[in-house]
Amino acid sequence: MTNKTFPSWPDVAPQLIETAAGRAPADTVIRNGKWVNVHTREVLDGHDIAIKAGRIAYVGPDASYCVGADTQVIEAEGRYMVPGLCDAHMHIESGMLTPAEFARAVIPHGTTTMFTDPHEIANVLGLEGVRLMHDEALLQPVNIYTQMPSCAPSAPGLETTGYEISPEDVSEAMNWPGIIGLGEMMNFPGVANGDAKMLAEIAATQRAGKTVGGHYASPDLGPDFAAYVAGGPADDHEGTCEADAIARMRQGMRAMVRLGSAWYDVEAQITAITEKGLDPRNFILCTDDCHSGTLVNDGHMNRVVRHAIACGCDPVVAIQMATINTATHFGLEREIGSLTPGRRADVILSSDLTTLPIEVVIARGQVVAETGSIKVDCPHLDWPDSARGTVHLGHQLTARDFELAAPEGANSVTANVIGVVENQAPTKALKAELPVKDGLVEGEGPVCQIALVERHQATGGVTNAFVSGFGYEGRMAMASTVAHDSHHMIVVGTDRAQMALAANRLAEVGGGITIFRDGEELALVELPIAGLMSDRPASMVAADADKLVAAMQDCGCQLNNAYMQHSLLALVVIPELRISDLGLVDVRTFQKIPVIEPFND
Repeated sequence: MTNKTFPSWPDVAPQLIETAAGRAPADTVIRNGKWVNVHTREVLDGHDIAIKAGRIAYVGPDASYCVGADTQVIEAEGRYMVPGLCDAHMHIESGMLTPAEFARAVIPHGTTTMFTDPHEIANVLGLEGVRLMHDEALLQPVNIYTQMPSCAPSAPGLETTGYEISPEDVSEAMNWPGIIGLGEMMNFPGVANGDAKMLAEIAATQRAGKTVGGHYASPDLGPDFAAYVAGGPADDHEGTCEADAIARMRQGMRAMVRLGSAWYDVEAQITAITEKGLDPRNFILCTDDCHSGTLVNDGHMNRVVRHAIACGCDPVVAIQMATINTATHFGLEREIGSLTPGRRADVILSSDLTTLPIEVVIARGQVVAETGSIKVDCPHLDWPDSARGTVHLGHQLTARDFELAAPEGANSVTANVIGVVENQAPTKALKAELPVKDGLVEGEGPVCQIALVERHQATGGVTNAFVSGFGYEGRMAMASTVAHDSHHMIVVGTDRAQMALAANRLAEVGGGITIFRDGEELALVELPIAGLMSDRPASMVAADADKLVAAMQDCGCQLNNAYMQHSLLALVVIPELRISDLGLVDVRTFQKIPVIEPFND
């Protein structure tokens, strides 16, 4: 299938000029709206927009002179005309959808531009997986820019991925038409320590004149942070408090602040703008990770903007944070992000600027959604067989694969335990006294077992440890082949036999998420593409995801969007404790540590 690229401004400038001058009719005129001007932070009543060749030719108080016999006239009827919303940092795979189905899900919510980092599929399928995501993105009726993944593995020496990304891969991808920059540079210790591979990837991006994405997940804002910023990353979305946002903006970075399905970082950081009064131009809103249930039931970037407004942000400033600020950061302010001549005609009509109902969505001059219903096709690639059937366990797992032997003679042990933190990506490094039964360490109370099952090379490897915070009860287990970022398989459970059932089930269906209790499968979300995505419609995937959430609650878990917490337990670049195929990792020191503390009888 041929990639679809949108005509450049120079290609259509003669048509725009003729329309703006009144010598040729517009294709579309939006009449009598309130123009939300993100350049001047104004709302101007009684304005029209004239559109030609998918771009804006004229914005002003009267575009009647641009109307011809075949011009489509859209009556704004006094509604606000808002630029299409931009998601500055996100992973399509977290929606459990392909780019086409993700676009179909978010277009009715007013998202017309996404900056996506497909590093999830890069860990499973390498550069070819990135190319597939990039190619399908270019087919969509909205703007999906791709950031070339930078870190697969995210922490070399602490995890094993299906494929590794090299500086040569980055250099090659910089020539692809939809590549906008380098994806989040998660190996922040590598950058701070001058790692040659990381610096080569950054250099290849900068030589191409493109943006380097950041990911600094440490609370240390001292010399290591200074070294990281000096290395070239231009933004960061890992802040969790006001001081993080201020530090990044003061150092010339953009503070990307996220509201995803489980990451609630806006309220704690937006006070840098609303209370401290800092310049909001370098403050950008994003989602990072949204699963299909959030997209279908709650929204996308419209949800983030509404939340920022609810946290005290001026509505027009919040809209700037999801439009022109984002466009400027990626060097696209002459292309997207505002309702001004020459820009792509990406427009939302909304009757209220605070609650932001998305009533009409126009992308590239075409009505793409009305009152929550999509009006256009979102084309799919023909995903090859090589992108499917990616779960390779090596052998049928049994309860014995999930045993963790105690030191000889021990009746109890002190274990290092991963502590889940609700609504945040970081975990806590906990310790717990756990009982020993028949020579095996057992979870107890809030502590249950976690395992990382290798699924790329069929090694049969299983790493066992403990996690606290899910609140699971009874004999149950949950397994997922979405396991950021190496995407092996994470299994969490209270019973080893159920853990084996869940893991084997995902191998049988080619990937996804499942939950078992007492030998019965309570819910299943099948993700056959790389074990990460479904090519079914978002509504169907969301329905399965809703059943999964209900099953987790039935098993005792009351955390908000706990599935997201589950899927990040292997992310060995966010403190404090994580699990990988190589062991338990203390991300504060980037060292492997024992699950069981040394035992003295």
